Amino acid sequence: MAVVFDLGAVVFRWRPDVLLSRVLPQRAPTPAAAAPLVQGFFQGYSGDWGDFDRGTVTVPELVQRISSRTGLAPQEVERVVQAGLDELQPLPGTVALIERLKADGHALYFLSNMPQPYAQHLETAHPFYDWFRDGVFSSRVQLLKPDPAIYALAQDRLGLDPAQTLFIDDSPPNVAAARQAGWSALRFTDAAALEAELRAGGWL
Repeated sequence: MAVVFDLGAVVFRWRPDVLLSRVLPQRAPTPAAAAPLVQGFFQGYSGDWGDFDRGTVTVPELVQRISSRTGLAPQEVERVVQAGLDELQPLPGTVALIERLKADGHALYFLSNMPQPYAQHLETAHPFYDWFRDGVFSSRVQLLKPDPAIYALAQDRLGLDPAQTLFIDDSPPNVAAARQAGWSALRFTDAAALEAELRAGGWL
């Protein structure tokens, strides 16, 4: 059986409200106060950041675009983008589940919307291929979840059998798209809930 993981907010920590409050405390003194800034900065991972995830804009281009659109100084935008690298820390509960799934003989892969600088950082800073056999980063194929094309590409590239594949993602649209592709799929909220669902489904 194959298990395909999203990475951000599933395997690695991703808290944009905390990130903005930490990097720009004068703009977002608390995570709650950061909410409008989060929406303006990341645009729900569409728009400018979506192009960054897709690999079609460079960091300097992204900084200029977000600065022009939000009124943040370019230096502020650049600090947030760079700090995102440190935000992406492994989530111990999910890593423990990955290790158990691997020990049980499941083939593990990833399918992640991830900008190229972040993808490169994750590969060099963490034991990626000790965890996963292979995977697909959006920025390297210039496709984004939930576009059906990225699921088709991943299925072909990773040699997945839809009937024997489970996908785990924190985004409801991404989960729905996986199901449309014929995969089983679970929405991630936290490691404990995921473990319970994996046990209920016979994956653990």
